[in-house]
Amino acid sequence: MTHRRIQQLFDLSGKTALVTGGSRGLGLQMAHALGEAGAKVLLSSRKAADLEEAAAELKAAGIDAQWLAADAANPQDIARLAEHANKQLGQIDILVNNAGATWGAPAEDHPLEAWDKVMNLNIRGYFLLSQHVAKHGMIARQSGSIINLASIAGLGGNPPEMQTIAYNTSKGAVLNFTRALATEWGHYGIRVNAICPGFFPSKMTLGTLKAMGGGDAVAAKAPLKRLGDDEDLKGITLLFASDAGKHITGQHLAVDGGVSVLSGG
Repeated sequence: MTHRRIQQLFDLSGKTALVTGGSRGLGLQMAHALGEAGAKVLLSSRKAADLEEAAAELKAAGIDAQWLAADAANPQDIARLAEHANKQLGQIDILVNNAGATWGAPAEDHPLEAWDKVMNLNIRGYFLLSQHVAKHGMIARQSGSIINLASIAGLGGNPPEMQTIAYNTSKGAVLNFTRALATEWGHYGIRVNAICPGFFPSKMTLGTLKAMGGGDAVAAKAPLKRLGDDEDLKGITLLFASDAGKHITGQHLAVDGGVSVLSGG
């Protein structure tokens, strides 16, 4: 066996990646990581203007980036996205299921339509896109990496003020979806892992951070005394995507400054 150097194990040259929810925030950060390691990247989210701006940012960094607007909660859009990605990229080596939504409301008054919106995007969409990508490429090639974005909210309950029952439930489902898919598709050479971010400043978390007393108050409770930044998901993304992690599947890792350790997650 030829022993590769560490730089070779993390190298994604010649690989392709599809990143949903890739126009900003954590998705764009992960797209940077994959592209900086040599992968061609296709971004997707609902808003074309945001995608165009994100792709321009990646291209300015020397990354081969394309985009397609699609709703990851819509089965027809998911099928269209998977077909487009295979045509544009030639194949999909890495799928990052990152598109997501949250909703704040007391459990006793949580609207059904809001519950369905969160569940359809945060877990059903992950399943449908993974299914398309596997059936139309990864299974035949006997290789592939799927990275699902979960959350430390999927590891347990929340402080009462957060009131995000649908989000927590969906992210808990993502974790067991990851484990189940990893065991079922392992013999195809497909690895499936999950990342559990903690608190990162983003549009989606603004309401939650405010409800918990603001970003500084939340950071003060973390062992590392800070929130996540625009680099903190890069390392784990690259590990799960590359041959450096070729013997890792069905796992999740919290990237949260130690918050989940305090809560027993």
